[in-house]
Amino acid sequence: RRGKMKRTAPRSTLRKIIKKHKPQLRLAANTDLLSESFLFFLLKVHLNFLLFLHRLAEEARTNAFENKSKIIKPEHAVAAAKVI
Repeated sequence: RRGKMKRTAPRSTLRKIIKKHKPQLRLAANTDLLSESFLFFLLKVHLNFLLFLHRLAEEARTNAFENKSKIIKPEHAVAAAKVI
């Protein structure tokens, strides 16, 4: 059994992400980055990223369909990114 939650990213990476999105926060050197509030924040960022990817994929699929292509090509994704 594992007593602690396994980290999915290095501590320095988590600190950079948090500082980028919440620059007003002052983090102590020994701050538990997996505390409830930080974990909620990271999940929120992750969810926003997944929603963006989903929207990008849907738009790229629409572009491919409009171009009568059965395969989503890079140019479909680039065109979708410009719309989003």
